[in-house]
Amino acid sequence: MSPAPITRTTVERLQLEAARRGDERAFQQLVERYRRELLAHCYRMLGSIHDAEDALQEALLRAWRSLARFEGRSSLRAWLYRIATNTCLDLIGRRPRRTTPLDHGPPSDAAPGPGAPLSESVWIEPFPDDPLAVPDGLAAPEARYEQRESVELAFVAAMQHLPARQRAVLILREVLGFSAKEVAASLETSVPSVNSALQRARRTVEEKLPAQSQQETLRALGDDELRGVVEGYVDAWERGDVEAVVAMLADDAVLTMPPMPTWYRADQIVVFLREWAFNGRVYDALGRRRVKVVPTRANGQLAFGTYSWVEAEGAHLPTVLQVLTLRGDRIAEIAGFVSPAIFARFGLPTSLPA
Repeated sequence: MSPAPITRTTVERLQLEAARRGDERAFQQLVERYRRELLAHCYRMLGSIHDAEDALQEALLRAWRSLARFEGRSSLRAWLYRIATNTCLDLIGRRPRRTTPLDHGPPSDAAPGPGAPLSESVWIEPFPDDPLAVPDGLAAPEARYEQRESVELAFVAAMQHLPARQRAVLILREVLGFSAKEVAASLETSVPSVNSALQRARRTVEEKLPAQSQQETLRALGDDELRGVVEGYVDAWERGDVEAVVAMLADDAVLTMPPMPTWYRADQIVVFLREWAFNGRVYDALGRRRVKVVPTRANGQLAFGTYSWVEAEGAHLPTVLQVLTLRGDRIAEIAGFVSPAIFARFGLPTSLPA
């Protein structure tokens, strides 16, 4: 008689037993398979990849310290989500709400330029497009939002308008598909309280979200049309062609540039491109524009890393990570994150040769 196959459940049980005996390496192996999805969960809650990493580190430390009290009445995954959620709730109480320039103030006149940045700690940050953290489809049959849809910039921004506990309830129920009973246990409240919070959260979020998610938009465009949008945008931006970029914009398009609080409507985007983004500072003596653009993905959306030539370094260096929001085949929003340090998170090179 052949031995029974070693299943994931068996491995997890053995790792759990070893971890309870104080084997820290076994604990790290035990939680590693959940690390990426827990990071995505913390990001949805907090709107910041940096805060999400801090929260996850703290949550795993709490889990390690309280492992002896894990009785197995829920799955290990559900238990880790409970700890991560409550860690995020604690962090939300200590840090300012994340926002976007659109929520921060009125649109700006582009002629004076983007102005000085505010503290980066107030802005929603982009999230790397990791399919292991955020796969396609629903997390569970009971979920309402697709997993990749739930890290889109519009969704994460809508989450920040919710009180912290409503945010937790909506994400646990509608994104991850946990039952009302499981959520009530996680938040140490009642099922009626969970259901009430969910109804209020739904109303707020539905008012904030666009009619169509970026996942639906990208699927409707199809590979060929999407490739045309990407190639057209790269070409227009590298050549500094204002008219070509404007032709790709929706009539009510907006452009934001966190950590600068300034943002522009469509008529001022033209001014910004002509006077600032595509000005003569990035052209060589022969009139060639020395900018490179590398396509990538962020938040389940089209994104581009832009690089400008720096003579002293003899290379193109990172400048802005642009994340596009599409409406049909037109660009409804360009979110330009002026934060070169984040490029490595998105698999983008730290420099490009001449």
